[in-house]
Amino acid sequence: MANEIITSSEYIRHHLQNLTFGQHDDGSWGVAHNAEEAVDMGFWAINIDSIGMSLVLGSLLMWFFRSVAKKVQIGIPKGAQNFAEWAIDFINDSVNGSFSGINSLVAPLAFTIFIWIFLMNLMDLLPIDLIPEAAKFVCVNIFSVEPHTVFFKVVPSTDPNITLGMAFGVFILVLFYSVKMKSLSGFIGELILQPFGKWAMPFNLLLETISLISKPVSLALRLFGNMYAGEMIFILIAIMFSAGVVMASLGTLLQIGWAIFHILIITLQAFIFMTLTIVYLDMAHQK
Repeated sequence: MANEIITSSEYIRHHLQNLTFGQHDDGSWGVAHNAEEAVDMGFWAINIDSIGMSLVLGSLLMWFFRSVAKKVQIGIPKGAQNFAEWAIDFINDSVNGSFSGINSLVAPLAFTIFIWIFLMNLMDLLPIDLIPEAAKFVCVNIFSVEPHTVFFKVVPSTDPNITLGMAFGVFILVLFYSVKMKSLSGFIGELILQPFGKWAMPFNLLLETISLISKPVSLALRLFGNMYAGEMIFILIAIMFSAGVVMASLGTLLQIGWAIFHILIITLQAFIFMTLTIVYLDMAHQK
């Protein structure tokens, strides 16, 4: 936000606003210039920053492990190969400890979920203005866009669209394997006959439906809520740097302390999402 005088609330709103592309009220398509325009664009609007960062990080994930796989050496692993083998062993141990069925999809899925979400969360440790200011520089100097209309949220997991999308992907797999392993009649029977038997089928259906739907919702909102709160704290600490030398010094200490603590949070949230995915798929495989 260089060369602009803005209030703290404007600074916070700017950093929490996505770069949204969609249809304007006049029928034209383009980027939203404020939060109100983004809301008016409706369901089919796309958050370019969240999608873009997710694709970049996903591509980086695939490139890294593919490059390691192409250079695997027999013997004591070193460097990148050592890290890759450690990550794979860690995921395998988690899957073996939580999944009792036989499915070759579960381990790769768990691996992708953990590493991808970890990389998304890791973006929270970058300087708060680094990538947004770089995006603004490109848009202003190359595309002649007004500076105040350039938004860029760096952390995809602070966007509920991303976390809900991943959670509903897992939910579809849970439904698929529930029907595949138990048959459609078995799955429906599980919904209407548990936990109180055939004499309470409507009540059973209500309870089981709520339990089923709560799985993707809890997956998505837990990750989103924790990362959104962490991002908000980083933004509030960043504001301290504009309040004089004393507050800037205190802000530096707080930023370092919160960043160290946040490393645990971003890892834990990725691990929880992965573990619950494994557990839900294990429940779907139970006959």
